Amino acid sequence: MHAHAHAHERRPGADRRALGGALALTLAFAAIEVAGGIAAHSLALVADAGHMVTDAASLGLAFLAVWLAGRPATPQRSYGWRRAEILAALANGAGLVALAAWIFFEAARRLAHPAEVRGGWVLGIGLAGLAVNVGVAGVLRRAGRGSLNVRAALAHVLADLASSLGVIAAAAVVLATGWQRIDPLIGIGIGVLVLGSSVGVLRESLAILLEGTPAGISAEEVGGAMAAHAGVVSVHDLHVWTITSGFPALSAHVLVEPGADCHRIRLELDALLRERFGLDHTTLQVEHRAGLVTLGR
Repeated sequence: MHAHAHAHERRPGADRRALGGALALTLAFAAIEVAGGIAAHSLALVADAGHMVTDAASLGLAFLAVWLAGRPATPQRSYGWRRAEILAALANGAGLVALAAWIFFEAARRLAHPAEVRGGWVLGIGLAGLAVNVGVAGVLRRAGRGSLNVRAALAHVLADLASSLGVIAAAAVVLATGWQRIDPLIGIGIGVLVLGSSVGVLRESLAILLEGTPAGISAEEVGGAMAAHAGVVSVHDLHVWTITSGFPALSAHVLVEPGADCHRIRLELDALLRERFGLDHTTLQVEHRAGLVTLGR
């Protein structure tokens, strides 16, 4: 039995518009921030600039992945390119880890040999970066509730928003006290934020690629509810996994009592899985205890 519902369908057009707008804003400011970070001799600003460049790369990957995910399925790819966005999310998470490692290395070097930071430049660019990141985060937050791919890009931007606050703080300290080492120290803080933002994205994308049970669903509870249904003897070969963000799936073999109405039980189990667990895409093989009966739809 194959029950295909459409509740899992998302709006790739909305995702593309959100990602495209965020990408344009990020690219426009990234060029300014990279140049300003180099000119101001500020690691905090260079780290933030590097994060903005990574944001642009992540948004570009996300935009490409949403476009690929919208391509139709084929006999060779029965789910189309839906998992392209999960691969993009994984790449984004790995990029965050690499960026954090570079920031830590550069911070150690600058703590040993402080550079003279131009606090006024850093403050002005930091304030502009904060405004840009607030705008980009707002766009992505509205679009990203159902998409791991968009949420991965949002994780980059939220970490960058926090790092912009760090840049502003570093500039203020430099201007007020002249203490140069605050800049690499703030850079280390930004690196920690960057590293922390990668954890959830990497964990969730790897769980999907390894076909783990979706978060918020207990396979034991699902199997128990199915086995407790009237006429069902047992449930075996139960698998619950995620095709892509917002698209959970289930397959199972169901053993029923001899003489039971397999068609009716199958429909009732469909309703149970959909209404109680939000599982719309299910594949069930129904077996009589005394023989095998397979029903398809």
